[in-house]
Amino acid sequence: MALWLAFLLVSIITSAVRGRVEKELSPECRQFLYKGTPPTGLQHDSLHFICQRYNKKPRYVTLYSTFHRTPVYSAYTFKRSIGENCVDIPWMYEPQLSTLSDTDEMQAFPHGYLHTNFEDNQAVLEDYTNAIFYERGTLNPDEHHHDPEDKASTYTLTNVVPIVPDFNSRVWKEQEDVIRKRLNNYCHGTAYIITGITTSGKMIRRENMNRIAVPTYLWSAYCCVDFDHNAPYDERSKFPSFAHYALNEEDNDVVETSVQNLKEFLKKTTFVDQNFQIFHPETKE
Repeated sequence: MALWLAFLLVSIITSAVRGRVEKELSPECRQFLYKGTPPTGLQHDSLHFICQRYNKKPRYVTLYSTFHRTPVYSAYTFKRSIGENCVDIPWMYEPQLSTLSDTDEMQAFPHGYLHTNFEDNQAVLEDYTNAIFYERGTLNPDEHHHDPEDKASTYTLTNVVPIVPDFNSRVWKEQEDVIRKRLNNYCHGTAYIITGITTSGKMIRRENMNRIAVPTYLWSAYCCVDFDHNAPYDERSKFPSFAHYALNEEDNDVVETSVQNLKEFLKKTTFVDQNFQIFHPETKE
């Protein structure tokens, strides 16, 4: 009964959300998805597409759970870069998940307690204040972009999940750099990346309330159909698509695998139906 009541409250809250958040993805944000098609087989009343906008432009798309207050995945197009980090960017929130906002562009967190207007539907900075076992990890990393504004747009909590610090700063970041170098060197066209999570029973709590779901696994997959066919076999074999995943704990290695194997792994470890697809089915996985 308690779980049913929680879902009912989520439905009531999200029905009041203003802005462009909706069940179907807007055409202008489909550019960040291969063939304009988001992953299929993920359905729940608390899931909403967010076309993440910054400085008057769409930057990437996120499927966000207002129940778990975490992104399920962020999908973006890779931009060649040298891997530098963005600096001096304030953390932002998503007005599209606010009941009192008339803008659809991410905004810096306000001072004071104005976040009470939107904290029912999304994480806020206070949720991470005493979460000593986790830090804010971005699914769409700024290192995968060249333009400073694209980088800045990744610093929103709707693109963030709680990650174990050592795993985030060492294992996962190193793998992001592996993918950056691979796509820099061997992808000639557009590379589409989707990075997501599986959820567990662990939660970050604040004021005796469950606030943010902690991922059990992080996973990522890319697709680049226009690639260097003369690349060394070890790299060429990882095109047109490839994937990886890892357990969100210290001292864990990343597993690199095919998109098909990742898909089967996710069917066993998270809630997706049998029609689950990461990329458009025409893609060689």
